[in-house]
Amino acid sequence: MRTRGPWRRWLAIGVFALAGLAATGVFAADEAGPLLSGAAGLADLQRLPFKANTLRTTIFGPSYADIVVKPSNFLPCRGGPYALCYYSGPDPLPCEPGPGGKVANCQCVEIPYGAYFVDINAILNLWVYLQTVAVCGHDGADCQSRPNAAPVCNYINDNTLIPGADLVSTFSFDCAPEEGLGKTNCGKAVYAGCMTAPCKRTGVPGEVECACPTVEGPFQVGQNGASCDLGPDLVWSAAYAPLAKGKTFPTSPSGRCFPDAPGPDGCPLLSNPIPPPGPAIDCKKVCDQYEACQKPGGVEIGFTCDATLCTSSCTDNDLVSTACSGLQRCDISEIVKLEASAGCSCCASQICKCQPSQTTNEQIFSLDQAQRARGIVPQCDINGTLCGTDPGAPLAARSGAE
Repeated sequence: MRTRGPWRRWLAIGVFALAGLAATGVFAADEAGPLLSGAAGLADLQRLPFKANTLRTTIFGPSYADIVVKPSNFLPCRGGPYALCYYSGPDPLPCEPGPGGKVANCQCVEIPYGAYFVDINAILNLWVYLQTVAVCGHDGADCQSRPNAAPVCNYINDNTLIPGADLVSTFSFDCAPEEGLGKTNCGKAVYAGCMTAPCKRTGVPGEVECACPTVEGPFQVGQNGASCDLGPDLVWSAAYAPLAKGKTFPTSPSGRCFPDAPGPDGCPLLSNPIPPPGPAIDCKKVCDQYEACQKPGGVEIGFTCDATLCTSSCTDNDLVSTACSGLQRCDISEIVKLEASAGCSCCASQICKCQPSQTTNEQIFSLDQAQRARGIVPQCDINGTLCGTDPGAPLAARSGAE
């Protein structure tokens, strides 16, 4: 078993003391009510120091039990980086209970940028939980059609949710097994609740370790035919969905899809002919948001991310990092609004005919070539958009590129 480093011991004392507090039964299931109706406004909550969320956020358990009561509990976010622990438990992504058994050390995957989801019932920072409930409602229903409308998304993208963490764990459809997501119902046992748990990078690219609080109770594993018992030294990273048909992952509403998310629930790329923008979309604002978000040197991140993200795989997260890192700090609200209304992924610049700079076009070309070299078909080769320009080509040949 791996040795737990000093950072995990500090987190276990400073953050996950909530496991012992909740066990005392001091916190009633409805304790959030008086807190939300108190005198402190959202601005006051933002200035308060970190406090662990020890509330029983549902009647079925505390925040760290990762309870999903209904599909709207999953809040849509866009940004990163974040950790994906959904498949952790057995090797090669083990979850090992630490001394005392209150916290499990789970090996997880770092995702540099993408569409991700947060269970509103499992936000481990009390003040952020209260802010999020005030904006989205107790069940998250008021934030379903607006990615990043939930305050918790901004805290994750700014990496201010859990002090001392490099990033936190959320859910995304990245790295899903070929057979897709599923469920295995398990009886009462110990499992790790990793939603919004703090994580540290290990020094191995793409690998992080997360300190996930443990809880004893029934749970579901997000794979079909999984073994509930992993033996004496390992536990599943899992959740409990008593009323959501046992599904511990987001499900898209009928007739809708998730923009920029991979897999069957994700929205498709554009197909020709390219549709016009909807009447509620301000294309000038869309293009201004693409232009405003730049890296040092002038590369416009929204364009490079669109060219790379929606054809990426779990094995080229380094390219996604190159293409998308920094976008989480920019305002992309109108871009997200367009993609949601059009039901497409990585598509806003093409619909609004936004033009990348020459520097950006050259970076897009390089990223497309890097994907091809890894056997990945870039968006350019699928629908003829976001192809960039070859920096080695004559200037006249480059002038007409997208």
